[in-house]
Amino acid sequence: MINSLKAALAAGLVILSCACHGGRKASAVAAPIVAAEDSTEILPPEVCALMTAYPAFVTGFDGTWLRLACGDSLLFSSGKELSHDERLACKDIQSMFYDIYPLGELTEPPFQSDPGRYRNEDLFKAMYGHSQKEVSANLEKVDVFGSSVPFTKINGAADSLRAVIREVGDEHPNLKKYFNEPSSFYWRPVRGADRLSAHSFGIAIDIGVKYSNYWRWSNPGKEEGDTIKYENKFPAELIHIFERHGFISGARWYHFDTMHFEFRPDLILHSHLQPPPLP
Repeated sequence: MINSLKAALAAGLVILSCACHGGRKASAVAAPIVAAEDSTEILPPEVCALMTAYPAFVTGFDGTWLRLACGDSLLFSSGKELSHDERLACKDIQSMFYDIYPLGELTEPPFQSDPGRYRNEDLFKAMYGHSQKEVSANLEKVDVFGSSVPFTKINGAADSLRAVIREVGDEHPNLKKYFNEPSSFYWRPVRGADRLSAHSFGIAIDIGVKYSNYWRWSNPGKEEGDTIKYENKFPAELIHIFERHGFISGARWYHFDTMHFEFRPDLILHSHLQPPPLP
């Protein structure tokens, strides 16, 4: 999944300009990207990642509004410095990319770094469905080592999960033990919040409950703004396999949810669009 999307980038779907933002945070002024070799249109890397990951749904950008195939438009940036709680509410598109998803070595996340927890609900509803019934209409059953798991077929999510299972089964059978008690689609809010969980859209799977750590379980009484201790028992090898197929891991979050894997090729591609760190 991700290799094919990266190939599309390299083949000329976009041409990177060398003004990309660095560091952990996405900058307030996005790096310019030219939409095509014969075009003068400039796109931020966030928009480039969305248009490449979700070409059937994200169709354009006019400098202020992200254009969707359904005719809707979503505000790209509020132009304001938002708090962590405001980013979680995610009323604009750029907030989703505030924390750059960290590929490579698995390390303890920095304070309040939660790449992937910021989701623009209007975008996800436009792609996957506005209700439990609409989402359910596009679910397919995926065989997860003997368990039948419903996952959306939209944007190739179910096929990407199947690719994860094939790679683990064929090349890393020692990792199959982490797939016990898998669960996926469940139309519900995030624990302790009124925003919808990624599970509501059929794009997330929880696995390996007996190996899992969750920030609230590990830090009783702590809230979003508090300093917490980090715990994770999932091997980096497994996380890297999921990432190769377009999934992010909740083990990469400061507010960790290590059993959680979520189909977010936009965030993976956005990470690949970042320049290498300075020596």
